[in-house]
Amino acid sequence: MNEETSPPDGQLPLHGVGDRLRMAREQQGLTLAQLSAETRIPARHLALIEKGEFAGLPAKTYATGFARTYAKAVGLDQRAVVEEVRAELARSHGGDRYRAASFEPGDPARIPSRGLALFSLVALILLLVGGVMFYNRVLAPGSGPGSLLEEERLAAQNAKAIPPAAARPGAGAARPAGPVVFTALEDGVWVKFYDGTGAQLMQKQMARGERYTVPAEATGPQVWTGRPDALAITVGGKPVPKLAESEGIIRDVPVTAQALLARGQAAPAAAPAAGPTGT
Repeated sequence: MNEETSPPDGQLPLHGVGDRLRMAREQQGLTLAQLSAETRIPARHLALIEKGEFAGLPAKTYATGFARTYAKAVGLDQRAVVEEVRAELARSHGGDRYRAASFEPGDPARIPSRGLALFSLVALILLLVGGVMFYNRVLAPGSGPGSLLEEERLAAQNAKAIPPAAARPGAGAARPAGPVVFTALEDGVWVKFYDGTGAQLMQKQMARGERYTVPAEATGPQVWTGRPDALAITVGGKPVPKLAESEGIIRDVPVTAQALLARGQAAPAAAPAAGPTGT
């Protein structure tokens, strides 16, 4: 009668580590697909582990890590399974000692997801960019409060060095304050005033001696006329040169106080007659 020799210490019959893992899985009624979903290890890698074909895994380090996770899932001793895997790896590589204790991938369920890894990378980039901007604006030499205070001090000195308008020679005479007034020197002088947007301010044929005051609130007032020689102009009650000394159409000519004064600064014209001459 043949007698079967039982393994000592209640161990499983002599099988490879892959067979032991497979039998433990089958005893629990798990398929490779179910175990793959539970451990997050691809089913093809689980099949290679069960066959003992560890060389087919992506790297040696995956052999012990995946085997450890497999053993944990089916209730086997993780340490014993890992030691057996290392022994089989050593035998399959001609006695080359397998040294990967500190490089095992561990439980794939604990590996960060791709989304989390991408989020961490983006957060790191934003942190670095923020640090660079903070350094350039706050900590970089020449950009701190000291530099700003120095700029304010220089600006104050420059302001003191420039005399006010009233103190500069000729400043008061060059820019008198007051309204801009046009006076017709003849009858039937057609003229049109409008602002910078083209909106009409006044259009008519002015009679001799008739006056028109350009509105002070008008923005960019301009004039259009064919008789600029027949229009006397005053700014703040003081005469300024006419827009022309002869007949001719002029258009889009600025008639602000500043523009009229600028025309007369080069060669001031004589004051026009205050009233009509006798005929």
